[in-house]
Amino acid sequence: MKSLLNGLDLAGLMAALRGYRGHGLGVPVLLILILAMMVVPLPPLMLDMLFTFNITLSLVVLLVTVYVMRPLDFAVFPTVILVATLLRLALNVASTRVVLLHGHEGPGAAGHVIESFGEFVIGGNYAVGLMVFIILIVINFVVITKGAGRVSEVSARFTLDALPGKQMAIDADLNAGLITQEEARTRRAEVAQEADFYGSMDGASKFVRGDAVAGIIIMIVNVIGGLIVGMAQHGMGAGDAAQTYVLLTIGDGLVAAIPALILSTATAIIVTRVTASQDMGEQITKQMIADPRVLGVTAGIMGGMGLVPGMPNFAFLTLAALAGAGAYFMAQRQKRAAMEPAVPMPVPAEKRPETKELTWEDVPPVDVIGLEVGYGLIPLVDRNQGGQLMQRIKGVRKKLSQDLGFLVPSVHIRDNLDLSPTAYRISLNGVPIGQAEVFPDREMAINPGTVHGKVRGVDTRDPAFGLEAVWIDTSQREHAQALGYTVVDASTVIATHLSQILQDNAQEIFGYEEAQQLLDTLKQSAPKLVEDLVPRALPLTAVVQVLRNLLEERLPIRDMRSIAETLAQHAPRSQDPATLTALVRMTLGRMIVQHLNGLAPELPVITLEPALEQLLLSATQGAMEGAPGIEPGLAERLHNSLQDACRKQDMSGQPAILLVAPALRAWLARMVRHSIPTLNVLSYNEVPDNKPVKVVSTVGNAPSR
Repeated sequence: MKSLLNGLDLAGLMAALRGYRGHGLGVPVLLILILAMMVVPLPPLMLDMLFTFNITLSLVVLLVTVYVMRPLDFAVFPTVILVATLLRLALNVASTRVVLLHGHEGPGAAGHVIESFGEFVIGGNYAVGLMVFIILIVINFVVITKGAGRVSEVSARFTLDALPGKQMAIDADLNAGLITQEEARTRRAEVAQEADFYGSMDGASKFVRGDAVAGIIIMIVNVIGGLIVGMAQHGMGAGDAAQTYVLLTIGDGLVAAIPALILSTATAIIVTRVTASQDMGEQITKQMIADPRVLGVTAGIMGGMGLVPGMPNFAFLTLAALAGAGAYFMAQRQKRAAMEPAVPMPVPAEKRPETKELTWEDVPPVDVIGLEVGYGLIPLVDRNQGGQLMQRIKGVRKKLSQDLGFLVPSVHIRDNLDLSPTAYRISLNGVPIGQAEVFPDREMAINPGTVHGKVRGVDTRDPAFGLEAVWIDTSQREHAQALGYTVVDASTVIATHLSQILQDNAQEIFGYEEAQQLLDTLKQSAPKLVEDLVPRALPLTAVVQVLRNLLEERLPIRDMRSIAETLAQHAPRSQDPATLTALVRMTLGRMIVQHLNGLAPELPVITLEPALEQLLLSATQGAMEGAPGIEPGLAERLHNSLQDACRKQDMSGQPAILLVAPALRAWLARMVRHSIPTLNVLSYNEVPDNKPVKVVSTVGNAPSR
């Protein structure tokens, strides 16, 4: 090993490591060589090369931390810190061996790098060198390393505390259709990587702090050992031994302290960086000197100090002039940028458009789905300004189309000056159906009911579900997530509100074109079925009404083959859409039960007292549209009892399902659709024969038991 180290220069060593890298042996070989440096003597030339490489490596790491876009883009930084620290300690051991063995031969016995730092940097005065070394150690140990360690510790703790909230936000975006499975998987991996990174940085800061302590101890040992070796073994006087060995020790310490200081600075920079995808120079430029008033006021203060007698007038006045010039040029550039779009180009008279007669094209059609935004929300829509709303709405349409079973029409977005700047309005078939206000420069922290703290902001309500929420500054995002809030931006709020409205009103956006498209798609795999159904058995009007009835009851129409087969089978006996809808629901019973209760072995249901059910059935006979004519008091008591039973099921974490006779199902479903939206009404015929039913509550004239 010694002959290998003596025979290889640094270029040869790096070439050998590159050769091993293709076989995955580069890093292990490098670590073995670093450890070997602690036990195998190195020649002075090799020490010079390795000391120079150590300084170069620290500068490279510092510049990477400055120019990297995000801290996670340099995720290997904790490992680099460990390797660099190990390399520096190995060099300390190797240089200590050379200084103690050959220090009596002269200042160049330990290599030219140590000699240069001992002679040139501190002027050959070991007392001055000792003071400089102590100051560097104090700066590194007390200021930079301690601060970086504290920041790493706090960042790791808050990152881990915010991890559940971030995971919930990703799941919420996925469930709302705002992101795909692949995007969710990528974001989860980034969140886990961020937690691992800051956790590793907390440990890496301990390496840096321990390295600073080791530097102090090694210097003390070298000074004492050098004096003992010089006086006891080589017969040198105390002054000569101090001049020789202490000078070499200080030079050795400075060679190691400077890279340590650089790496400590790099550690402090990367743990204090924000996670925005922007390099540090751009952040400083935008956040510190973007306003010309900053440089203008600074120039005035520096100029005033430069006019005081006895002050270094040249230095102060020069810097004042530079700051004033910078403020002037920045102000002029902002003024030009503000004036450029203000003056429109005149249109020549010969190119002005002629006034045309009105046509049917001037009558705007009614949008099936419309979204109007105030002028303050236009940046959310404009992709050139980084707006994400268009992409979010595209994700909502894709998710709803997959869930409902038909292609959701496009959303027509336009600005509306009649709205307040931060308001938006959602309309279906030209009729406004939802409106709310968002703040594009803030984020909404939604309380899912499990938060354990309060965040500062503007109290509001989630427009989609009516949950308590707070508009917070973007800087409070991680704190709110750590408290259990689900934090979303303004684009996500609008997209989620739109998704909920479209789900609740799917029957209104489904029309003849969508029905024909479903039949055309089915015709490719079952042409005879479609041919026998429309128009032989049923007109398209009846098919559309049946599909709308299913959507109104929140049933997807993905299984178009089963729906078409049921309609074709029963159409010769009945053309009534309500009757056909009940028959289709019987066919889809297995899907309905699975959608409500999953794969649970039993179906928990609420039933009516036999006497009450018989009373309602009797009242149904002869009534129009199957609506029983019952007294208002009985209807109110029935509604209250169903509401109480539904509330108990919700508290127990089970679905609320009311099981009734087929003749009552449609009427009861209409009665509770809006007042008790969590109650699902099924008929006996819709429950599969192999599905066990468990009665959890019975509703009668008296309160539910």
